[in-house]
Amino acid sequence: MPEENHSIVTEFFLTGFPGLHPEYQGLASAVLFLVYSLTLIGNATIFYLFATDRSLHKPMYYIILNLCTCDILFSTTTLPKIISKYWFESGTISFTACFVQMYFVHYLGSVNSFILFLMALDRYLAICHPLSYSLVLKNSTICILCITVWVIAMTGPLTIVIRAYPLPYCASNIISHCYCDHIGITTLACTDRAPYAFPAFVFAMFALMGPLAFIIFSYCSIIIAVLKIANVQGRLKSLSTCSSQLIIISLYYFPRCFVYVASVFGIKFSTDVRIVIIMLYSLSPPMINPFIYCLRTKDMRESLKNKLNRRTILQKAQVSAIGN
Repeated sequence: MPEENHSIVTEFFLTGFPGLHPEYQGLASAVLFLVYSLTLIGNATIFYLFATDRSLHKPMYYIILNLCTCDILFSTTTLPKIISKYWFESGTISFTACFVQMYFVHYLGSVNSFILFLMALDRYLAICHPLSYSLVLKNSTICILCITVWVIAMTGPLTIVIRAYPLPYCASNIISHCYCDHIGITTLACTDRAPYAFPAFVFAMFALMGPLAFIIFSYCSIIIAVLKIANVQGRLKSLSTCSSQLIIISLYYFPRCFVYVASVFGIKFSTDVRIVIIMLYSLSPPMINPFIYCLRTKDMRESLKNKLNRRTILQKAQVSAIGN
């Protein structure tokens, strides 16, 4: 069938969680709103600390700043629409808006994956090649790499959107998901989706498995390098500098790999379970990451502590002045 747009569909309907009982829809939307609020507050706090504390102007924190930007944008792309569905019964999304959302979902997912690659590169050079770390990863270098990541990640999602948009959509317009993605949209096309699914699969493997392969290599190299350190305390110190990144990387990749391996072995999930799993691994990391930075990263933890102590001192001084 030629790729001409013979669609009679003018808008799509997002089901959200299909099996959710109406009496729990308010609770679900409240939870999603809480997740969105915590994501914005947590990541905005990281921006504030970075802007007000020059000691954080280091390569690793520039990478974290890019991850925060990606997390805020991804949550803003996906959550407001599904929250409005349950609050205002507004589950419809226009034809074009759905494809725009699909683009940003896949684009920001790719950016996230490549930023985690940069995180692993930072720790690999810091531990395996400490003498050349400051020469190779300067602030200017990491900024260029981050900009490159944002630019390179545009290509794949743009290609799959351009190929999917002209398909004829002349049957159901119901997307069993909380947001528009490639699989959810193209399964509704009145044509064979195989020619469009394979390029999307190749892109997904490049965006996810490419960085993951380097991440596995880098952390294997890090473990080998750490085991060569004679001092046990030195080993623990080296590993502690990787702990926050390793937790963040695990939160991003492990659930995705689990879903992929399950599909390979023929394990099928119900629609509700599948959507819950996807929402958990898509939206939990943006909310949890800022807490990991502040609790597990020494410089950021100290910066936050200093800000809170300073605020406490100012409040006590104001109370004392009012009392006098």
